[in-house]
This record gives sequence, structure tokens and C-alpha cells, in this order.
Amino acid sequence: MTAALQALPWRQFICRVCGLVYDERLGDVDSGLAAGTRFDDIPDDWACPICGVGKADFEPHEPVAATARPVAAAAATTTPRLAGIVVVGAGRAGWQVVQALRHQGCTAPITVVSACNGDVVDKPMLSVAVARALPLDGLVRESAADAARRLGVRLLCGTHAVAVDLAGHRLRTTRGTLRWQALVLAHGAAPLLPPVFSPAQVWRVNDLAAYRRLRTALDAGPQTLAIVGAGLVGCELANDLALAGHHIHLLDLQPQPLSAQLPAAAGQRLLAAWQGLAITFQGGVRVAAMAAADGPGPRWQLTLAGPGAPGALPQTQLLRVDQVIAATGLRTPGRLASSAGLAYDAAAGGIVVDAHSATSQPGIYALGDCSVVGGRASRYIEPIARQAAAIAAHILGQPAPAAAAAAAPLLRIKTSALPITLQWHGTGSGPWHTAEDSSDTLRLQQHDAQGRLLATLVARRPGAATGRPAA
Repeated sequence: MTAALQALPWRQFICRVCGLVYDERLGDVDSGLAAGTRFDDIPDDWACPICGVGKADFEPHEPVAATARPVAAAAATTTPRLAGIVVVGAGRAGWQVVQALRHQGCTAPITVVSACNGDVVDKPMLSVAVARALPLDGLVRESAADAARRLGVRLLCGTHAVAVDLAGHRLRTTRGTLRWQALVLAHGAAPLLPPVFSPAQVWRVNDLAAYRRLRTALDAGPQTLAIVGAGLVGCELANDLALAGHHIHLLDLQPQPLSAQLPAAAGQRLLAAWQGLAITFQGGVRVAAMAAADGPGPRWQLTLAGPGAPGALPQTQLLRVDQVIAATGLRTPGRLASSAGLAYDAAAGGIVVDAHSATSQPGIYALGDCSVVGGRASRYIEPIARQAAAIAAHILGQPAPAAAAAAAPLLRIKTSALPITLQWHGTGSGPWHTAEDSSDTLRLQQHDAQGRLLATLVARRPGAATGRPAA
């Protein structure tokens, strides 16, 4: 690097899809970019390590500084009783809303209520951090305290939201009552746990604290693991834990992995791509019992039940493993929604919102894992930035962003043996048709009865030529 180039200020670029910030000073060592790599020098085929989009989907980013705003914004830290904007949840969705509000010029006091410590974490990296041997400290992009200072917000960590007083515009928490002019629910969704499992016996990887404990348990070396649930989280964990040297038993009620997200042909393609990994997939089974195993060796014994013959008792088998990870789905706790009288989609398990991420009650918004858009739970990274921008614009009375919060989401499944992209174009149902089927690429399209394109799926072997765009 020339002296003239070194003298230039370091720049930051933000992914328009997932909000990842690339800092030239820090680089991105995990994807091969050393500290000090200028954005212009990044290869054109580089991909965002979080959502997988290309370099062209990044734009210049100017971090919001608290000192750049009028002094009124500091009222959030000095006058906690002043009504302002209250955000429940300090995950990616919560911090993204705060960032969008400040970026759009909001000077109102903002309070963030978080049950956890609130550190800014790229949660999707949890599923790949084991295979990449990423240090745990490196998963925190920014401490909660630093983010709160930078954005000029009052942060209440270790605090649980208890109930919403709709008439009084108040939120009752375990640390007192907060007044709000606008309330944003970004409290995520909780893992579902079948009755057969005890929370003390199985791992549920839904936050950094749980992930830290799992990593500690895996430090002893290669182990035999059972992952119950072959959905998005289960499949990504299976792929990367196998790459880290563990033997994986992936169990699901459905005959194919990712049955809720993908057509059968894509699930079969993924199973074929896993042939070289220590992953044993068993579909059509459920865990009927879990108990401590006797004698030396693996510590848990699972009793697996299959369908059996019609009219006969279910067939059972025993499986002994060192660790059990439950990836059995998510559901938004309904307590806050019920207290506020919000429309709640029981089937999808979340709070119903419109194109602005507004709920059925004025002044209350929801986004991220806890929201449901068009009957579909919004539990993907890609829509969060759009949802946050729409909420900020709606609260501030500004024109809606060009990219609607309720636009059809893009799903990227980070199974490195076979990365899969699913782009929804609309809602509805219909058959899938094969548009391309080669040794490198599987491309499927879904159309409704009127011939309208509903979705496009691309599963491409790593290193294969892209040929044409994914969607």
C-alpha cells in the first residue's frame, strides 16, 4: 500500500441487505481480507459473510455519532421519565431500528429494554463459528455500552418487559414503568422445546450466551451429537459442526431436511452434498424419550420412534450421544402482544404487522423474529434493515422507503456443502418446476395456478460458475 493511500481516512461500507458494516481498518479476516484492506481492493467475487450478497450490494456508511445531533437527544440518559421511543429487544432488530431512527434525524429520547446484555452480535455467525474456529470475543461487533453511547440511548440491560398499558402509553418492566410515544417490539422469538426434553439436558442455540456454553462443552474434542430438528438452524449447525470434526445425527419428523422451507428436490440435493461429511440424517422419526446413559461412553440415550406399520406399535431404536441440540422451532411469546391487544397469528407464531411493520394498535411496531408479514413469520436476516427503515420513517412522519418492509424476503441457507438461495416473489402456493439440473446447479421455480412466479430457488455447488443471477 502506498504512503498516499495509507494517509487516506479509513472508510466503512454497509450491506444493504443485512446491515453488516465492513470497516477498512479492521478488514474481514474470516473471509480472507486482512486488516487495512481498502474496499476498492476487495475482489469482485467476495461475498458478505452474513447474508452472502456480493460487493455491489454494499454502500458507503457513516456511523451515527451522538455528538453530531442536537443536545435534546441526550435527554434519553438524563430524563428517563420523559416519553419518547421505547425499543424492546437489543438484538440485531432492536439496534437496527435505533440506528435507522438516528440516521433519519430523530432527536427524541430512546430507551432500549433488553433481557440480555445487549451486545451487538451477528447472530447468523453462530452457526458457522465452530467450523471456522472463530474466537468468541470476535462475534461481538460492538459492546452494548458503546452502542448506547454512540447512538445516545438509555439502555436497560437485564430487564424484562412485563406488560403494555395501551391507554396510558406505558410499558411495565422489571425495573419500573416507561412512558412511550412509540413502542417498537423487537424481542425476538423463543425456542420451542418438546415436553420430552428438559431444558437442563439439551442445548438451544438462540443467543451468544447459550452458544458460549455449547462451545465450552465441545472443547474436549470430537463428539457425537444429536441435532433434533432439520430446519434452517438445525441444518446449518449440522453442516458446520460436522466440518469441525463432530459426528452428527440429524433427526426430523419429516422425510427430508428443510421440509418447511424447501421442496423435496432441494432437500435431496442437500443430502447428496453431505455425503462426504459425518452427518447421518434420519427422517420420519421423533424422540420418544431421553435419559442418562449407563456405563462409559456417550452420556445420553435417546429412544427414537418411527411410524411403524399401520395398526402396530411404533418402531423404536436407541441412539447414544454426547450432546443433544434442540432446533425444534421458534415462537414469539404472546404476553406483550396480548396485554396490548395486538393481532397475533397463532399459526405462524408472531405479531401481525403491515407494510410499515406497524401492528394493529397505533404507535406500536414489531419487526424481526417476533413479527409476521403476510402470514409468514419474518425470521430471516434480510428483511430487518428494510423493516427498521420503514418503522423509522413511519414514526417520524417521513415518506416510506422505496423498498417496502413487507417485500418478499430473500432466504440464504448457509450450508457450505451446498449454499441455497430462496427468493420469494409473492404469496400463494403451487407446484415446483425444474429450470436447471446439472452436477453444479439446481434451479427450481414455483408458479401458482395462473402461472405467476411465486419463488425461485438456486442450490449451487461451492466454486461452480454462477452462469446467471440467482433470481
